[in-house]
Amino acid sequence: MNCNGIDIPACGSPERCERRRSARIASALIGLMLAALAALLLCASPRARAGTDCETRTMAPEQVAHAAATALTVVAALDEADAPVALVSRAGTDLSRHGLHYSHAGFAVRDHPDGRWTVVHLLNDCSSDGSGLYTQGLVNFFADDLVSQDARITWLQPDVAERLSKRLLAMPDGALYTPHYNLIARPDSTRYQNSTSWVLEHIAAAIPHKDNVHTRKQAYQLALGHGFRPGRIHIPYTKRIVGGLFAANLVFTDHSVATRLGGEYPVVTVRSILDWLRYGDIATREREWRHGRAMSLPGPG
Repeated sequence: MNCNGIDIPACGSPERCERRRSARIASALIGLMLAALAALLLCASPRARAGTDCETRTMAPEQVAHAAATALTVVAALDEADAPVALVSRAGTDLSRHGLHYSHAGFAVRDHPDGRWTVVHLLNDCSSDGSGLYTQGLVNFFADDLVSQDARITWLQPDVAERLSKRLLAMPDGALYTPHYNLIARPDSTRYQNSTSWVLEHIAAAIPHKDNVHTRKQAYQLALGHGFRPGRIHIPYTKRIVGGLFAANLVFTDHSVATRLGGEYPVVTVRSILDWLRYGDIATREREWRHGRAMSLPGPG
């Protein structure tokens, strides 16, 4: 653009152009730094996922950067609240056909020996019939081949959070844990466990009660007594048999014959946990991000 013989850049002035160039360069450098940082952290990621295989996949730099950005957003919110522990949910598997959004959750523990905010959670060992208790940084937590970078933080009542934090920091001592994994574990099953039932039982065990909770059965009964109701997953009998739904981490016989024939499986879902925490007045606050934007109100879990 020329005005009275003076060339004026399209951005208005040379100074403004320079500022824009600097901003673009800074943004690119931040993206590269995030990707590099996340790549370094990913090297220590455990070879386990919540109900999936452990096939090695190469993540694109932008995927790694997105995971790092989500982790930074979550860390900022956790630092602001500064509670000893919070529940963090992620969308690892597409469960939309079941009307569900989040598939997995873990506890972000403040001042854990492994880092300021470390996620403690149960993961299936590579689609096998076993599981393990893992600690992960938040970058790794959100870089686990997810369907989206949507995230939700749920903060708990202070007395519940304090008791829960102490139990998590003491692990493996006092862990309400069964290593036999079942993706659709019956909610009151003591033979099998999955990542969501593990979360539910540890929150329930942290609710102030006249007796200490030492077993998974006690924890689940306490959750029921405080209003928890499991979700339901519909898997038709014909799809299970004809469709060949057979895997080491999928045990239908954990449920009754009537359930298997009817196809309505009671399970602990992330949504059922979030609903219980909200309506049971166990949660004090929630924050959620979907499609990279902060939500004014949390959506369905």
